[in-house]
Amino acid sequence: MKTVSWHGVYPAVTTQFHDDQSLDLSATAKHLDTLLGAGMDGLIMLGTVGENCSLEYQEKLNVLKMTVEHVAGRVPVLTGVAECTTALTCRFAADARKIGVDGLMVLPAMVYKSDPRETIAHFRAVAAATDVPIMVYNNPVSYGVDITPAMFAELADAKTIVAIKESSENVRRITDLKNLHGDRFILFCGVDDLVLESIVLGAVGWISGLVNAFPDESRRLWDLASAGKYEEALRIYRWYTPLLHLDTHVKLVQYIKLVSKECGHGSEMVRQPRLPIAGKEREEILSLVRRAKETRL
Repeated sequence: MKTVSWHGVYPAVTTQFHDDQSLDLSATAKHLDTLLGAGMDGLIMLGTVGENCSLEYQEKLNVLKMTVEHVAGRVPVLTGVAECTTALTCRFAADARKIGVDGLMVLPAMVYKSDPRETIAHFRAVAAATDVPIMVYNNPVSYGVDITPAMFAELADAKTIVAIKESSENVRRITDLKNLHGDRFILFCGVDDLVLESIVLGAVGWISGLVNAFPDESRRLWDLASAGKYEEALRIYRWYTPLLHLDTHVKLVQYIKLVSKECGHGSEMVRQPRLPIAGKEREEILSLVRRAKETRL
């Protein structure tokens, strides 16, 4: 397995659809160009925001093939891996490796809420089945399975597991992971409205949803905070936070796509059972993003 040094801003890239909900690879590629033009350090395809669980198996592979070819090695390309069984997770990891992804962002098995013993067995099985570097995606809020800092001790000897996307919404976890495991795992913040706190505590990367809509501001926030220019970073963070809160809502995919469309970055079309935001809820989100655009720093 090659050595990895993942760091910086990694968009959780939206997957674009036509009006009939069919996959729009050309629009997805165009959005990739926007993100790369803003200086992103890597790309996460088929994450939660990328609607992984709403795509058919072959569609996922089609997205990855297009992305790997389009990016052509300019930045690392990681794929979300979110399947219902450990065997299917290992199969998808193998197929993604053939396509040429640089890493796997692996979730616990979907639907069934595994206990700690089962969760560890799942990740160990996937780690043993591939030589592609793995980022463990811990999001108990959305997926109901918590991989605690202590549990990572049982994964530390799995050489392919190199990073953690920490999305528990408990920023204390960054310190606990550092105290327990030192530099064994590369730590990424996975919650948009905790990014500044996470940088201060030791996260070296940020997997973001709202970066799809505001790539330049996200890049600037990260660069200022990483350079220790906290006063300047805080000004942007306070302006940005009302939007960043959208990343923690059950409708984060619809919200992020609507905000992105309002900013000129892609379509708001989602795949059912999700539906585009409507009515008063839509007006509230549009009011929020328009106010942000008027006051952007």
